[in-house]
Amino acid sequence: MQTTAILERARLEQWSDEDVVNRILAGEVELFELIMRRHNQRLYRAARAILRDDAEAEDVIQDAYVKAYEHLRQFEGRSQFSTWLTRIAVHESLARLHQKAKTLELEAMSEFDENVAAFPNSSPLRDPEENAAKSEVSGILEQAILNLPDGYRSVLVLRDVEELSTAECADVLDISEETVKTRLHRARRMLRKELYVRAGMTITSAFGFMGERCDRVVKAVFERINSLSPQ
Repeated sequence: MQTTAILERARLEQWSDEDVVNRILAGEVELFELIMRRHNQRLYRAARAILRDDAEAEDVIQDAYVKAYEHLRQFEGRSQFSTWLTRIAVHESLARLHQKAKTLELEAMSEFDENVAAFPNSSPLRDPEENAAKSEVSGILEQAILNLPDGYRSVLVLRDVEELSTAECADVLDISEETVKTRLHRARRMLRKELYVRAGMTITSAFGFMGERCDRVVKAVFERINSLSPQ
């Protein structure tokens, strides 16, 4: 039984996003979980870079998935499905940020809390002391990224952390490829070189989104999908 499940999982993983979407549109709604688990980390990183808030980022990617599910038939394949999905998450994040700024203005608040929780390094290490040190430096690295100006932070995360191409990044953020290159260059300069050296890790390990948090988003999105009226 377990072997059968493993083989089935391996078979599903070979399907492209477009194949999975077609099956979902044909009625296999449960396959939307495969879409979410494939893209949870990318959407989380994009939302987190814009909002700089862990809980809000989770809320936004849930909203983005529900919106994507409701508009699956509008995906025309002009770009990769992952790019289309990330663009939805970015737009939802920007809308949330705009609403947040508007609320703060209405409440006459001059400042808001920007405390950011540190993310532990999920890579297993043999030495507990080394693990603790790596976790601390990982938090410092992520904090340094989050402290970048908004436009530069989003580009850096999508290009260097999520490793999107310049064209994909431009498509997601609705800016030119030349702007992406300029902002990326400046963002990299803003992050001190010694920070990367001290971290002793690749930037792609920043802002992990796995395990319990991934499961929580999948469960919440399916609850919302199941409550929708039949399309």
